[in-house]
Formats: sequence, C-alpha cells, structure tokens
Amino acid sequence: MARLFDLHIHTTKGSADSSLLPEDLILEAERLGLRGLCITEHSGPWDRHEFQRFASRHSVVLVRAMEVDTDMGHMLAFGLDQYQPGFHRAEELCRVARSLGGFVVSAHPFRGVLGKHMAERPYLYRSLPDPIPDTPESALDHPVFRLADAIEVANGGTADEENEFAMKVAGLLGLAVTGGSDAHSVHGLGKFVTAFRDEIYSEAEFLKALHEGTFFPAVGLRQGRLRPYSV
Repeated sequence: MARLFDLHIHTTKGSADSSLLPEDLILEAERLGLRGLCITEHSGPWDRHEFQRFASRHSVVLVRAMEVDTDMGHMLAFGLDQYQPGFHRAEELCRVARSLGGFVVSAHPFRGVLGKHMAERPYLYRSLPDPIPDTPESALDHPVFRLADAIEVANGGTADEENEFAMKVAGLLGLAVTGGSDAHSVHGLGKFVTAFRDEIYSEAEFLKALHEGTFFPAVGLRQGRLRPYSV
C-alpha cells in the first residue's frame, strides 16, 4: 500500500496568501487518509522548536520545508533549516541543499507557459533571454533541470495542460517527478499527492525516500479513485 504525502502546502502560519489554518490542515489530512504533509511556506520554514511542538501533537508525519522564489522559478526545498541570503539564486539554493543532504524540486515549472494561461514572462523564464517553449522538446535546455532533483508535474494550482507539459518534459529528461496540491485552503488539499513505496515515520526517512526515488505522483484521492498521475 502506497504511503501518501502532499508535498506542497501553505498555511496561515507562514504564507500571507493562505487561508489554511494549521489545525484545519491536520483534520482534513486525517479525513483524506494522508500519511504525511510537507508545509512549504513562502516565508521559509517554521521555527524548528515550534514545529516540533506542533508535530508532536499529531500522528500525521509533518515535514518542515519552504517554497523559494528564485531566478529560475519557484522551488520546493526540503532538508534546510532556514532561509539564507542568496537563496533567490537557484544555483545557490541547490548547492546548499546538496551540501546538507537536502532535496530541491522545481515547482509548477510551466505555469503561465501555455494557451489562455500564458503570462508575458512565466516564472521559469523571467530572468532568462530564452524564448518561451511551445513544445516539450524546446524546453529541455533550461538550466533549472540540471540543478533540481525532481520536477513537480502535478500541481493543484496549475492548469492541466501545463502539468501535462511538465510531465512530458520530465519524461524526456528522465527526471524524478512529484505531485502536490499547492493548497492554500482545505478544499485543495490532496488534489495531487506523492505516493511512496515504503513506510515513512520521520523527516529523515522522508528525505531518504526522496533521494532513493521510491515515489510517484498520484491523483484522485479526494474522489476516492487514487491512481498514478500520467498523460
């Protein structure tokens, strides 16, 4: 049986654009049957001691993390204790994470790239002169894919066609892929999740499983029809 984690969540504790209270997050996660939650606040990880007190009151595995706004788009960073100067540069963020045994995921990389959702300069390309790709093959050379450990291909706040585009790019590159709800309220939690092969009881075991690559993105939890995410 797969162990289900939501790898991308924002709460009122550390994300100004969220209405999701931490206690409501736990209640909804238990209702859905989630094994673990990664709280990826925009402002950086919660204070470690406060987080440990909060986590000790609940049976769901909780992971401190953050979503970092970098020069190569948004990145989910796991295994880092705090935000540091220089993390706005993707290369520096990934260098530090690698040195500490952390793990970095390129979050919703193609949000704003396609069709009616297209932005003038999507997150991934706002600091690069590269043309906006119109096929997966034309997106392969972006430097972020040589830095990140994995690509978030199933993001609850991203258009279906942009998630599918990310999945195709990851497939061509042979990179690991994750899923996360990007929830800012209880209603979005678990829309996409990441399923792990083995049981996970701690943040250390979670990081180990990420590095081992024993996971896949999944969809359908909220509808009671869980299945691997595919295109």
